[in-house]
Amino acid sequence: MRHFDLTPFYRSTVGFDRLFSLLDQANAETAPGYPPYNIERTGENAYRVSVAVAGFSENDLSIELKENTLTIKGEKQAKQQEQSGEILYQGIAARAFERVFQLADFVQVKGANLENGLLHVDLVREIPEAKKPRQIPINGKSANERTIEAKVETKAAA
Repeated sequence: MRHFDLTPFYRSTVGFDRLFSLLDQANAETAPGYPPYNIERTGENAYRVSVAVAGFSENDLSIELKENTLTIKGEKQAKQQEQSGEILYQGIAARAFERVFQLADFVQVKGANLENGLLHVDLVREIPEAKKPRQIPINGKSANERTIEAKVETKAAA
């Protein structure tokens, strides 16, 4: 993969540091393969991250949201398991893991549940009213008032 030099952008922009850091991270690291996960859109402003965590219980998993970073960690608790014999082959991985997801602004965790070996984390984007687009009236009049005045002026001129 190519390496892109983002230095010119750092010199000519203000406030985009987080975006450039994300680009650097995406360019530098390869995605680890364990555990596998899915990211899906479940609605216009709703998302779900599903992580395959077979063999882990709720007590072995932790989910943390700090600023715009969602971190999912799994670590098996040390247990004394009674086994009827020795393990000849262990193909079920139970190693510790940490998955980190960068979230967009205003994305919050709605909930999480563990079901059939899959950890589902539901996310929702809730944009505050102050950040939503709105119409700005010109000269203190709304668009409807200007339209009505224009029609009245047209009729009066005719």
